[in-house]
Amino acid sequence: MKGRRLSWLLLLLLGGCATYQPLHLDRNARAPTRPGDIRIDPSVLRSFPPRRHRFAPDRGLDMTDVAILAVANNPQLKLARDQRGIAHAQAFAAGLLPDPVLDLAHGTPTAGPAETSSFDLGLVYDVGALLTHPLAKRAAQASARQVDLSLLWMEWQVIGAARRFFVRDVIQAKMRSVLREEVGVLAKQHAQLVAASENGDVSQAAVATDLARLQVVEAHLHTTERQLLKTRLDLNALLGLSPRARLHLRGPTNVPVPDSASLRRDLDALPRLRPDLLALQAGYRSAEARYREEIVKQFPAFQVGFSRARDADGVYTRGVQIALSLPIFNRNRGNVAIAKATRKNLHDEYTVRLLEARAQVQRIVREQALLVRQRAQLRQASAFTSNAIDRAHAVVHPGDVSGIALARLRANALDRKLAVLSIDENLRELNVALQLLLGRVDGRANARSKGRSGCPLARSR
Repeated sequence: MKGRRLSWLLLLLLGGCATYQPLHLDRNARAPTRPGDIRIDPSVLRSFPPRRHRFAPDRGLDMTDVAILAVANNPQLKLARDQRGIAHAQAFAAGLLPDPVLDLAHGTPTAGPAETSSFDLGLVYDVGALLTHPLAKRAAQASARQVDLSLLWMEWQVIGAARRFFVRDVIQAKMRSVLREEVGVLAKQHAQLVAASENGDVSQAAVATDLARLQVVEAHLHTTERQLLKTRLDLNALLGLSPRARLHLRGPTNVPVPDSASLRRDLDALPRLRPDLLALQAGYRSAEARYREEIVKQFPAFQVGFSRARDADGVYTRGVQIALSLPIFNRNRGNVAIAKATRKNLHDEYTVRLLEARAQVQRIVREQALLVRQRAQLRQASAFTSNAIDRAHAVVHPGDVSGIALARLRANALDRKLAVLSIDENLRELNVALQLLLGRVDGRANARSKGRSGCPLARSR
């Protein structure tokens, strides 16, 4: 009968145990070469909910499609989500109550007048752990919340990087087209000059000068092609695609720019909108709970137990056992000091991050204003140069002084056209960064955010 009871007790204890599940390494892992091969898990798109958007990579990828792929398949985000699982497992572990300890001893007499064997049965529980359990649980939950929000901020960073690469790819492709067209015109012109020099109509100095100009533009074209290749390889890596993947990008490269009133509102709302700031707030709450927990641990920890025993003479006893620590030397003062310093560090880190966030927004706004003025000046100068080129075409003769002046005008026009494209690229990348810093990761206003935290993306976790 006792054996049956013991068997049932063992089955009850083992019933809630986890079982081993193998997880084999994939030694043949390959990055996909087509965006359509990537499986989009809807659960990972909670931080980027595009409205009324149809994801169809076979038609080409617009800026939203690229952001979706980045969130779904970025390798670093996959690892970060695994870390998120670890943090939630730690929070789950912190929420579990400590188990009691069962102590069983059995003695068999080997000499003397003993009449029977002895045993000692005790059940002990750490009561002190119950006092700190709510604080430890609160700290672990806040820490898991911090990991969630840090992952969300990382997703926002990846979305911003994907948009910047998209803008860079499109603008650099335009630069390449402009340079290729100019190289074609200059190559044709140079061939005409070479033919004219063979007839003695053009000097060799003019031919050499024209060749030098052609080589300069070709070198610029080669540099732009290398930059474009690097941009595309970086974009493939960000999307978790093979370097051999070729993406067909389409659609506009503009993102909405907030007006002055919206900008002021968003700056005031940054502590409620930015996941990195919310993560630091959660980290501070975790440190606060840890600090309180260590203070509670200063008090004497004690354990309570009940025992049942029989000695070798057959005398049975029962009793109560109490174990109490004496806070004389340690008193947990070291851990209290560490927890207090950690809380202070997180307090200051949050303040510094908030100041940096607002300064970054203001710096981008000033840079945008400067670039807008420079672009207007360049466009005005480009229009003047284009008119001068049109007038010069009517009187130019190959190889003469007017031809050299026309070549200079064309060089100036090309430089200004490329400069305008470069400013457009910088402006659009700054717009992307500004949207990210203001919490407009999906391109919409933050007015849709409701609730205590003000961050719907964080609450969707």
